[in-house]
Amino acid sequence: MFNRFIHRPVLSIVISLIIALLGILAVTQLPITQYPSISPPKVNITADYPGANGELMVKAVIIPLERAINGIPGMKYMTSDAGNDGEAGIQVVFNVGTDPNIASVNVQNRVAAVINKLPPVVVREGIKITREESNMLLYINLFSNDTSLDDQFLFNFADINLLPELKRVNGVGFVDILGNREYAMRIWLKPDRMLAYNTSAEEVLKAINEQSLEASPGRIGESSGKKSEAFEYVLKYPGRYTTKEEYDNIIIRADNNGQLLRVKDVADVEFGSSYYDLYSRLNGKTSAAIVIKQSYGSNASTTIENVKKKMDEIKAESFPKGLNYEISYDVSTFLDASIEKVIHTLVEAFILVGLVVLLFLGDWRSTLIPVIAVPVSLIGTFFFMQFFGITINLITLFALVLAIGIVVDNAIVVVEAVHAKMEESHIAPMEATEQAMQEINGAIIAITLVMAAVFIPIAFMSGPVGIFYRQFSITMATSIILSGVVALTLTPALCAILLKNKHNDVPSKNIFTKLLHGFNNWFDSLSGKYTNLLKRLVNRQLVTFVTLILFILGTWGIGSVLPSGFIPNEDQGLFYAIILTPPGSTLERTNEVSTQLQNIASSIPDIKSVSSTAGYEILSEGTGANEGTCLVNLKNWSERKHSLKEVISILEEKTKDIKGAQIEFFPPPAVPGYGAAGGFELRLLDKTGSGDYKKMETVNRDFVAALNKRRELSSVFSFYNASYPQYMVKIDNEKALQKGVTIENATNTLSTLIGSDYETSFIKYDHQYKVMVQALPSYRALPEDLLKLYVKNDKDEMVPFAAFMTIEKVYGLSEITRHNMYNSSEISGSTAQGYSSGAAIKAITEVAQNTLPKGFGIEWAGISRDEVDQGNQAIYIFLICLIFVYLILAAQYESFVLPLPVILSLPTGIFGAFLFLKLLGLENNIYAQIAVIMLIGLLGKNAVLIVEFAVQRHAAGKSAFKSAVEGASVRLRPILMTSFAFIAGLLPLVVATGPGAVGNRTIGSTALGGMLFGTLFGIFIIPGLYYLFAVISEKHNITLNEDESPLIDEIQKHV
Repeated sequence: MFNRFIHRPVLSIVISLIIALLGILAVTQLPITQYPSISPPKVNITADYPGANGELMVKAVIIPLERAINGIPGMKYMTSDAGNDGEAGIQVVFNVGTDPNIASVNVQNRVAAVINKLPPVVVREGIKITREESNMLLYINLFSNDTSLDDQFLFNFADINLLPELKRVNGVGFVDILGNREYAMRIWLKPDRMLAYNTSAEEVLKAINEQSLEASPGRIGESSGKKSEAFEYVLKYPGRYTTKEEYDNIIIRADNNGQLLRVKDVADVEFGSSYYDLYSRLNGKTSAAIVIKQSYGSNASTTIENVKKKMDEIKAESFPKGLNYEISYDVSTFLDASIEKVIHTLVEAFILVGLVVLLFLGDWRSTLIPVIAVPVSLIGTFFFMQFFGITINLITLFALVLAIGIVVDNAIVVVEAVHAKMEESHIAPMEATEQAMQEINGAIIAITLVMAAVFIPIAFMSGPVGIFYRQFSITMATSIILSGVVALTLTPALCAILLKNKHNDVPSKNIFTKLLHGFNNWFDSLSGKYTNLLKRLVNRQLVTFVTLILFILGTWGIGSVLPSGFIPNEDQGLFYAIILTPPGSTLERTNEVSTQLQNIASSIPDIKSVSSTAGYEILSEGTGANEGTCLVNLKNWSERKHSLKEVISILEEKTKDIKGAQIEFFPPPAVPGYGAAGGFELRLLDKTGSGDYKKMETVNRDFVAALNKRRELSSVFSFYNASYPQYMVKIDNEKALQKGVTIENATNTLSTLIGSDYETSFIKYDHQYKVMVQALPSYRALPEDLLKLYVKNDKDEMVPFAAFMTIEKVYGLSEITRHNMYNSSEISGSTAQGYSSGAAIKAITEVAQNTLPKGFGIEWAGISRDEVDQGNQAIYIFLICLIFVYLILAAQYESFVLPLPVILSLPTGIFGAFLFLKLLGLENNIYAQIAVIMLIGLLGKNAVLIVEFAVQRHAAGKSAFKSAVEGASVRLRPILMTSFAFIAGLLPLVVATGPGAVGNRTIGSTALGGMLFGTLFGIFIIPGLYYLFAVISEKHNITLNEDESPLIDEIQKHV
C-alpha cells in the first residue's frame, strides 16, 4: 500500500511541502500569549453612593444586588466589597467555558429586575456592568519633570488625549487610569456665610439645577402647512455653564429691591477634581497610572507593540514640554523572554538530536533524512493549532520542544530498518526500502496510534487544568500523527533517493570514520552482552516480577513524599508591595510611607523602577486613605545578580524599620488574570449572620496567627481591621420635629455639606464633567465641626445641628468584603521555602478544622480554588491514558493479554521521573503531570518496538523465548537511538535559567528521568513480560479467534 510513495518521490515531497506551507501560513496568524486563557470569565458591577459609608452600601446596595445575582447560570462564586468612600463593587466569577458575553447579559437582566429597590441617588449615578478583562498587558506611568504639572493635570491629560486613542488599538480590551481625578466644577460652600444669608444647601442645589441646563427652543418660521414664511431659523440656547465665572454668578435668591444673592457670595467656585482620592508616583515624581488589559483571543505581543507605537505617536504630536511616560509593567518582557528561551531550547534540542542520530547512523545522508522530516511535522502542527483554536504559548511551545525527540523516532526507525536490510541482504537502497517498509509499516502505525492515544482522551477534559492538558495534548498528538504520515510517505522516498549501500565498502581513514567505527564496535559488543544477559533473564519470571514490584513500590513511596503543586510561580521580573498605615491615617501619611519605600528600593541595584499609588490596594482593588501599592520593576534577568525572591528578602530587611505601617511583598500571579498575586488566596467566612465585625476581627487575627505558626507557610497576612475610628450620628427625632426639621432634610443637608453632592454635569473638552457641591474642607476638618453646621427648617429658619443631633465615637471597617453573600476577610500568603502549594493548602485546611469556632469557615479563591478543585484529577487522567493505550494495542494484536507487557513496563519510567523531581527539589505540578502522561506514550513506543517484532517472530513459528530475545536484541539499536535522541533534546530544558526556568526544569527533569530509567530498565523487563504473557496467550485464548498476528499485518495482506 505504502510502497507507491517510494516510487513516486515527487508526490511524497509535495505532500510534505503542502503540510509545511499550511503551517507557515498559520504561524503568522496565531495569537501569542504567556499561557492558555484559563482564567475564568468575570463580570463586574460597580455602584456609587456619594457620602455613604460601607455598612450603608452593604444594606442599601450590595445585599439587594447579591440576592438578585445569586445562582445565575454558570456562576462559580461571587465577591463583594464596599468602602467608606461611597463606592461598591460586586464581581461574579463564572466557570471556565462560560460565554462571557452571555454571562454579562444575564447579570444585566438580574440587576435590571431590582433597580427600583436601590436608592434614587445610586440609580442616578448609574450602575456600571462590565465584562472583566483579566490579562493586564501594560502599566504606564505618565510623569513630568516640571513640578507645575500636578496630579490633576496629568490625570486629565491622559483621560482626554491618551485613553480615547488607546481604547481603539486592536487587541486592547480595557484601559483606565487609577484613581478619580477627572475635572469637575467644585462649589465649595461656606456654612458661616450661608448662615449669614439664611441660605441652605438645598437652595444652592436648586439654583444650579434651574439655571445651568440644556434647552431646545425649536425653530422660527417652521412650515405649518398653512402659510409659507420667508425664512426658517434654528434657535439655540448656550446650555449648561462650563466656566467658573458662570457658576460664580448663578443667582440663589433675588428680592424686590433688586438685591441678588449669588453662588460666589456663599461659596468658592473652582474648576478642580471630582475626587481627591489617590496619589500616584514614579520614582518619586508625580504621575498618572494607566492600566491596559488585553481583549479575549488577541495577540499579546502584537497588541503591546501597537500600544507602544500609538504612545510614541501621541507623544510626538501632543505631549507638552517636560511630559514623558514610562512603562512600569510590560507582560511581553517576560512573555518574549520566556518564548525566546523556549525557541533557543527548540534549536538546541534539534541540534543535539541531530548529533545523536549522526552518531548512531554513522553518515550524513542518513542524518539528513530525520533532519528534513522533523521540521515538516513541527511546522505542520501550527496549521492544526489554528484549526483547534490553540494559541502559541509556553505550554504549546514546550510540547513542540518535547515533540522533537518523539517525531524523530519514526524517521529513525525507517532509516535504521533500511540500513539493516542493506547490510543483511546486500541490496540496493530502493529494494531495501521496499522490504523494510513491508516489515515496519505495522510498527510505525502502532507507534503513532499508541502515542496519539495517550494524548487524544485528555483533550476532552474541562476546567482550567483541562485547558492546559488540551492545548498540550492536541499539539503533541498532531505532531505525532504528522510524523507518522511523513514516515510513511516522505521518509521512505528520501531513503530510496539519498541512501547508498556502503556496508561492504572499505571506510575512508579519517578521524570521524575512526570514531564511528570505534563506536559501532563498542555498541556491537554491548549488544552481544545484552543478548547473553537476556537469555539468562527472560524465562526467570520471579526476577521480572520482583523487579517490577520494587519499581511500583518505589514509585508509590517517592510519590507520597513528593511536594505537589498546580502552576509554579516564575521570576517575572516584578513584584508588588502592599502598604497599610494605621486606621484613620490620611492619604498624605500613606503617600509619605510609599515615598520612603520608593527611596529604599531605588538604592537596590537590581531594581529598575518603582511606581506607587497611595489610596489604592491592588490585592482587592479596593480604595482607602490608609492603603497603598508599590509596583517594583526589576532589571532584565541578565543584568541582575539576584532572583525575585532574593530581592524581596533584601527589601523586607531594609524596610522593617519603617514605623507606623504594615508592608507585605508578593509576586504577581503565576497565570495573568488569575488572582491579584502569587501564592494562595482564601476567604474567612462569617456564616453566623450576626454582622459582628469585632468578633470577626478576633477570629481572623487568631486564625492568621495560627497559620503563621505552620512551617509550610510564610508571610500569611490579612488587612481585615474593625478598629477604624468612626462617628455614629444620632438624631433626636422629637427635638428635630419640634424645631421644624425632618430627618430626611437633616441627612440630605449633611450628605451635601460633608459627603458632597453631584447635582448636574457639563461638557468640556468633549468630556462630561460633574458639578460637585460640598463644604470647604476647613468647615469639616474635625468631628465637632458637624455640630456647628445649620439646616433650614419649615419656617425658613436656620437651625444648628447641635440642637437635635449628637455624635458618638465608634469603630468599624474601612472596607467591608463579602464572599457568596457572607461577610468575609481576605487572607493571602505564600508557601515556605522547600514546600509546595499542595502542602500549604493541606496545612491551611488542617488549621481551619482545628481552630475556627462554629459558624466560621473558609473558601478558596483565585488559582487556589482551582488547585483544590483539581484534587486527584491527574491520577484519573493517567488511568484514562493507560486504558486507551491498552485498548488500541489489544485491537492491534487481537489479544487482551499481549498488550500487558507494554502497560506493566511503565512504572520504571514513572519511578525515574519522580526520583529526578525529588533529587532536584522540584514539585509534582501540572508541568510534571504533563511530562508523566507523555512518558506513557514514549515508553509505550519502546515496548511496542520490542513486542511488535517478537510477535512477528512468534507468528513465524519461533518459540516465545526466542521471539522475546530476538525482538529485544534486534530493536536495541533503534530504541537506544530514539531514546537518547529524546534525552539529548531535553538537556537544554533541565539546565535552563532565567525567565520560565522553573517550568523548563520541571518538565525537562521529569521527562529525562522517566526516559532514562524507563529505557535502561525497560529493555530488560519488557522481554521478560512478553515471554510470560506470550506463554499464557498460547495456553489460554481469551477470544475464539485470538491470533498474535498484528492487525496491521492482516490489513497489509489484502492491500
